[in-house]
Amino acid sequence: MASCDDELPQRRDALESDLSELVKKVRAQTPARLLAGRSGAAYRTHTQLELRQAHAAARDAVRTELNLLPNSTNDLGEEFARQWNLFEVCSQAASKDEYLLRPDLGRHLNDASRAELSRRCTTGRDLQIAIGDGLSVTAVARQVPQLLPLLCDGAHTRGWSVGEIFVIRYCRVGILNQIGELLTPKVAVLLIGERPGLATAESLSAYMAYQPKTLDTDANRNLISNIHARGVSSEQAARRILDLADSMIKTRASGCQLREELTPSTQNAHVPTISRTAR
Repeated sequence: MASCDDELPQRRDALESDLSELVKKVRAQTPARLLAGRSGAAYRTHTQLELRQAHAAARDAVRTELNLLPNSTNDLGEEFARQWNLFEVCSQAASKDEYLLRPDLGRHLNDASRAELSRRCTTGRDLQIAIGDGLSVTAVARQVPQLLPLLCDGAHTRGWSVGEIFVIRYCRVGILNQIGELLTPKVAVLLIGERPGLATAESLSAYMAYQPKTLDTDANRNLISNIHARGVSSEQAARRILDLADSMIKTRASGCQLREELTPSTQNAHVPTISRTAR
């Protein structure tokens, strides 16, 4: 018996054959459900099924717990976690429910995690990368294994020192400030899962700041969002992150004081103005 996942593309293909060339061109430009048609006053059945499928994927992405345990279904892959010597710390949120209800707790590391970072991490690096689950573990699992090697290789090519990479459970963007205070890097980068929508549950954001401090806000940070297969590719994201980090180091500034200048290799990448990341 064919699954729902198998049937949806077949139904979509049958409907596509009835569309005019103009409508096909319009729909090819965006993942949004434009000109989807209707049955009476309601969506067509295949559109309803697609929406329910996307909504279920979004809920799963938000509710799923990040898993880095060995000998289990490791979200980032056991070999990847071992290769990069990843270790886990946690915010002050004690559970997923508390994390969702109390965003403020996700902006601060708990005492044990602060001690763990102080013990295991080297301070004063040029680039410090952290991985946060945010509001989509799915995005972290899909994008980080492709993006992280590109970032580290590019940083080493530029002669930068890179700090020990770690993963933060129940993470909000504001935790960048504590990373800056504890580890004093020149540039801190937080790769964090965006709140999923009905277009994709696999979108990652990269928040960056020059020497982040306790009282910093979003005005002190730069953002590259929509990192996923139909948005900004891993290669484009890596180049943009490294170029921005280079500008931060040279100008000793970030956020609203620093505008991203796209190079020819990144000028075709989408530059979003809105992010749905967990703040």
